[in-house]
Amino acid sequence: MSVTAIVGAQWGDEGKGKIIDELAARTDFVVRYQGGGNAGHRVVHGGREFAFHLVPAGILHPNVTCVIGNGVVVDPRGLLAELAMLREMGVGLDRFFISERAHVVMPYHFVLDRLEEESRGVEKIGTVMRGIGPAYVDKYARTGIRMADLLDADQFRAKLATALAQKNRMITQIYGQSPLSLEEIHTEYFGYAQQLRRFIADTEGMLQKAVADGRSILLEGAQGALLDVDFGTYPFVTASSTVAGNASTGAGLPLRGIRQVLGIYKAYITRVGSGPMPTELFNGEGDALREAGHEYGTTTGRPRRCGWFDAVSGRFVARLNGFDSIAVMKLDVLDTLPTLKICTSYRLGETALSVPPANLNDLAACEPVYEEWPGWQTPTSGAAGWDDLPENAHRYLRRIEELLETPLALVSVGPGRGETIHLRELNV
Repeated sequence: MSVTAIVGAQWGDEGKGKIIDELAARTDFVVRYQGGGNAGHRVVHGGREFAFHLVPAGILHPNVTCVIGNGVVVDPRGLLAELAMLREMGVGLDRFFISERAHVVMPYHFVLDRLEEESRGVEKIGTVMRGIGPAYVDKYARTGIRMADLLDADQFRAKLATALAQKNRMITQIYGQSPLSLEEIHTEYFGYAQQLRRFIADTEGMLQKAVADGRSILLEGAQGALLDVDFGTYPFVTASSTVAGNASTGAGLPLRGIRQVLGIYKAYITRVGSGPMPTELFNGEGDALREAGHEYGTTTGRPRRCGWFDAVSGRFVARLNGFDSIAVMKLDVLDTLPTLKICTSYRLGETALSVPPANLNDLAACEPVYEEWPGWQTPTSGAAGWDDLPENAHRYLRRIEELLETPLALVSVGPGRGETIHLRELNV
């Protein structure tokens, strides 16, 4: 039995989808454990590109069972559109399931997400306005609606009536907008439930049995650890816990069942949305990284902010999650650069910092302290193994490994399957 948690180690968009797709070839289950339709996992296979938002990235393997766990908030309309896209592309859904305990993103969540973001003015968080935050608020306020609730028309109506009465007061009295209709929402979402009924299941029991039977499971995180609601750059964070400690809770598995945690980093760093980013590049170097790495959001298409590799935040995340090993993605994006930089510490006034400060103003005031490393200026995209990489690439990667205090297991040199160098055997 092997349960492996896959965690994004930066601000999301690290390339988790590619690694999950590749490792899924050797596993039995892939389980999303948090987030919602704000995720964007891109997989390139067979000359085609697949963008996943809710469906686990292992779905392209016909023998893999894919699960949306109880820790995810599900937009039924978006999910049905994603499933329709997969059917049109010939992807089977016989092994796809949704936890009956997963919470539902309702129409009023979308409305409130937009109205709340607009009300922040210049202090916007940068939410993708998919209703994720308000859905999690309701989950913890104990007024949420779960997938199991959608299947019972009367129970759904009763819960919806209570929730909508409160939300309509907010929408009309605070924001001055028109109220939403109970009948329209009930009809629409009960209809979605009928289309999704065959997928909704006791996935926690399914996964617990899989562990007992010695099956292998990948736990798929969304976003990244620097967006974690507790440990990220609060309040410029996502609405869920993105770290490995939440993987067991969000999937319905015992904590002791997780045998290894793999952290996913880019060879540089990117961020979408607002919030401090100490190593951000504002000159032509940042633009060059964006274009070379096609750094535009999978979910929104927004251009990503780009910067040099930040080993201060990277080491903080590695320790927080207890990474057993790491993957470094998109090494090939750096191929043309004559010089590279790695941030090894921050300077706040006269003080040197080896961990990111929790105070947001202090983090925004931090200046990165860099080491410079010579580039390799030769293509790495055709490298089949470690010995095929240039020596300067070896030095750069080994320095990252040293600074993160975690063994390097995988290096990605291209977007497709097989364009990954394996340095350590991962027992998945």
